[in-house]
Amino acid sequence: MNVWLIAALALLPGLVACGVTCVCFDVLDALVALELAGVMSTLELMLLAEGTHRQPFIDLALALAVMSFIGSLVFVRLLERRV
Repeated sequence: MNVWLIAALALLPGLVACGVTCVCFDVLDALVALELAGVMSTLELMLLAEGTHRQPFIDLALALAVMSFIGSLVFVRLLERRV
């Protein structure tokens, strides 16, 4: 186990906290948690790619970053219609 994998392991409680926030709190707090979870997931995949020396994970992380941003914009648009 190297430094990159330890850093990836250290980020996991933050992802769990984002998931709990998405489920238990109101919609605006869930939106912020969703954005943060997207950023943390991207960072998690990048750390795993560097720790395991598997470069396809970097491509997956970049695709996740783009899709997370687009998904959050769609969520905001649907939220705007509801309010």
